[in-house]
Amino acid sequence: MSPLRVLLSNDDGPPGHESPYVYGLYVKMKSLGWDVKVVIPSSQKSWIGGAHQILGAVNGKFYYPRDPAGMGETSNISRPLKEGEVGEWILLDATPATCTNIALFNIYPGEIDLVVSGPNFGRNTSTVFSLASGTIGAALSSAVAGTRSIALSYGTMVHPTPAEWCDPAHELSIKIISKLWSNWGTDELGLRNGEVDLYNVNVPMVESLLREGELEVVWTRMWRNSSNQLFKRLSTEEKVQHKVLGTTQNSGSNLHLPSPPPIDVDAKPGSLGFYFSPKLQGVLHPNMDTLPEGTDAWAIHTGRVSVTPLRAGFAEPGDESMAFGGGSAPHSQGATERLWKL
Repeated sequence: MSPLRVLLSNDDGPPGHESPYVYGLYVKMKSLGWDVKVVIPSSQKSWIGGAHQILGAVNGKFYYPRDPAGMGETSNISRPLKEGEVGEWILLDATPATCTNIALFNIYPGEIDLVVSGPNFGRNTSTVFSLASGTIGAALSSAVAGTRSIALSYGTMVHPTPAEWCDPAHELSIKIISKLWSNWGTDELGLRNGEVDLYNVNVPMVESLLREGELEVVWTRMWRNSSNQLFKRLSTEEKVQHKVLGTTQNSGSNLHLPSPPPIDVDAKPGSLGFYFSPKLQGVLHPNMDTLPEGTDAWAIHTGRVSVTPLRAGFAEPGDESMAFGGGSAPHSQGATERLWKL
């Protein structure tokens, strides 16, 4: 049997403080004999969704990670591995979705069986995070292009996350990926007559990872929630010193963005200037009494691994929802007739 051919991508960029998990998962995949190609953004690209790079050229470099943490050298051209280097990766100055599309059609055409996007530094549960997620965006891009895909995220539940939890998280993720790949389309939710475009997997980073078999893995649906204010107006006092996301770096969500340089905005009285400062406490710390059981958010907040089958498209409600005036759903013939009489 030929080895599984995997494209590994992410939205957190190359190994480092903002991308602590991608190298460890890569090493685990390689240890199984999988043929793993890595094409990732050259820098952090969270909260960018499925956006593509359409203006200007997309430039890239080759990257050569080393043990123990994956830090390595870059090169403008491909070269032989040096002693201690474990592989050749590609870094693109592009969005996650662009990285996967270029990888599938321009760099490794016909050479990829499965795309794994992640592991994201933080959870990607609920519609608020999932719709904004570059991790899921990369998987959606691949699914639309006809390649089965899995978005993988590690939910930060303890700050800082103990380093010894990482290997068990990788090992569990590998088991889940293998199980999904071997049984693709046989999920119990019946999406598209059994065909699934992609799976969204969220692993809580909790102590029970250290005890094999203790962390329950459950099928889930996405929690349909809503966000609040995401941006704050820049004041004159904040013009030079304010650091974006300074209060959300340790929020436990997928808000682990790099600390940017001081904002350079003309904040004269009456001028317009805004910075990303999301108010997401209700999303990060929901009321468990009202959190729907069986959703991805419910799973991760109760210490379970969430596996959500998804379609690479907008919602397609059934007859039981979104009816016009209590009648049939919008896609039925009767609803079409009533719609044109409005």
